[in-house]
Amino acid sequence: MSDWLTAPVPPAVRIGPLGWLRVLWRGSLIGSFCYGGLVFLLLVRLVEWPLCGAARPVTPWITQAVCRASLSVLRLPLLVRGRPMTVPGAIVANHSSWLDILVLNAATRVYFVAKSEVSGWPGIGWLARATGTVFIARKGTEAKKQQEMFEARLQAGHRLLFFPEGTSTDSIRVLPFKSTLFQAFFSPALERTMHIQPVTVVYHAPDGMDARHYGWWGDMDFASHLLKMLATPRQGRVEVIFHPEVPVDAFENRKTLAQHCERVIRTAHPNAEA
Repeated sequence: MSDWLTAPVPPAVRIGPLGWLRVLWRGSLIGSFCYGGLVFLLLVRLVEWPLCGAARPVTPWITQAVCRASLSVLRLPLLVRGRPMTVPGAIVANHSSWLDILVLNAATRVYFVAKSEVSGWPGIGWLARATGTVFIARKGTEAKKQQEMFEARLQAGHRLLFFPEGTSTDSIRVLPFKSTLFQAFFSPALERTMHIQPVTVVYHAPDGMDARHYGWWGDMDFASHLLKMLATPRQGRVEVIFHPEVPVDAFENRKTLAQHCERVIRTAHPNAEA
């Protein structure tokens, strides 16, 4: 299974003069959308918080609009199949790249669950905190605290989204799901009311390019991958498939729930190698 991690990465996109122009104007527009949207979101939050508290009925629409605009600038078409659930619960999806953040936010209004290190990433950490990302630490001693945080956010009506693979991939495979985070939904406060919706994200590389074009894995750095995305002259496309949600209490434990979600997501992925 680890062979894909050591396989040669796709060749770098050669950036010529026109490519650098694309990098500049696409990067400038996306940066303006993201940080202009952040300022607007914070201003709206000043009103939203006193009126609505932990609930966020307005600001997620700003995040969604920014992400849709960013995909348009990249000229990366998004096709959505199925419908986001309307009942209380969380979403789980396969994870290919940092692009998933734009793609899934564009497809539905969600709050991501991310490792605590992300909060310290320059630029990205600010955006993540402002848009309500839930940060978790990979420590057993934090389990109870994180459980309480999940419960509070879900009971406030927030739709959490997490990646059970635990890492991003080369975009042409679905890794085995880790069941640890699923345990949060089996607490007495949530088990009878929560639903989980599996979501498959499928990237189709531009014609003639490596099938792993959109993947971001291993030791690949963010800056070079971002440049490649901005410079790509003709993008491929991305599909987001919303599968039917399932009630948590229909499953015996976290492992059977994780196995169900993995099977559904893997079956819908046309290239799902393990």
